[in-house]
Amino acid sequence: MISRSKKSKNRPPVGKPNNVFSMSPQLGIYTRYNELGASSRLRYYLFRRAFEKAHFEVAFHPFFSSEYLRKLYATGRRPRLSAATALLRRLTLLPRLEENLLIEYELLPELPATWELRMLRNHRYVLNFDDNVWEKYAARPHLAGKYDELVRHAAGVIVANDFLADRIASLNTNRIKIPTVVDLDRYHATENGKFERFTVAWIGTPVTYAYLEAHAAHLAAMAAAVDFELLVIARRELSRRRLPGVRMRFADWSIETETELLARSHVGIMPLSDDPFSRGKSAFKLIQYLAAGIPAIASRIGENRQVLRDGETGFFADTPREWADALLRLAGDSRLREEMAKQSRRVAFDYSLQKYGPIEAEFLSASFR
Repeated sequence: MISRSKKSKNRPPVGKPNNVFSMSPQLGIYTRYNELGASSRLRYYLFRRAFEKAHFEVAFHPFFSSEYLRKLYATGRRPRLSAATALLRRLTLLPRLEENLLIEYELLPELPATWELRMLRNHRYVLNFDDNVWEKYAARPHLAGKYDELVRHAAGVIVANDFLADRIASLNTNRIKIPTVVDLDRYHATENGKFERFTVAWIGTPVTYAYLEAHAAHLAAMAAAVDFELLVIARRELSRRRLPGVRMRFADWSIETETELLARSHVGIMPLSDDPFSRGKSAFKLIQYLAAGIPAIASRIGENRQVLRDGETGFFADTPREWADALLRLAGDSRLREEMAKQSRRVAFDYSLQKYGPIEAEFLSASFR
């Protein structure tokens, strides 16, 4: 569902109005990561062609480098020196900011809203949120209100889920909900068939692997009820953090292999913890399972409740017993899995680039007028 209304009247005056859209207006896209980072790849780089079809002249400016992400995924720690270097690099771009900006969360991380708004005063900007990043600054008084201020002055705001839409509802009236989408052209039936062993897939990063670790008891209960293999699509090095009592296989994530691995699996899972940050997360794993045509089991938290159709495309589960019972039903009934797979593929269009590419491009065009 899309939530959209008139533009905010609270944003500061812009410097040079851009009224001639036939001359390919510039669109500077300021992301956190390059295409190696999932959030930036899926919510920005994936839309490049849609923006270009809307006659924008697009330029991408990631904040962090590939090296930063590689270190983060390898160690689980955020390299502070790399972050400082990234901020200095972003500061050097400020004199050359494009007139129209699409920004992932914020332009200048760790700096107060007053500084950032001063840099943005002659520019139209749209913010894009897929996580409850308000939690990052909640305990830091000089930054706690930063996102609220940026949202108030934005030409428009894009959010990925209902939690975030509610969060900004009183701050800016020009808003739209656009889920984190899949490109359906990349998802197709596999010629290799399903894995021989019954396979439950989880796809993510070394950072979000913590959700699996937090649900070790749930997975152990599933393993006691069903003979399955848990396929972790992230990094093979995570095998050093195996969960007790669960047969596991680890694969490096790559854009070339992710769809094939999912399509060959039997079930996908998305456990979440019930906390403010998780309630603000997008349900992208579930969207990938829809596109891959596999039923899902998921926590009844946040946007998961909007994406998964209980009893149609999978099952919700909370306790270890419920997770085990859901897997028992799916493992023991191939016809049920096939019906859910068909329904999943039908629903997937509602979370696709094919649907939302033109919608987001039109929203940007209207917001920048």
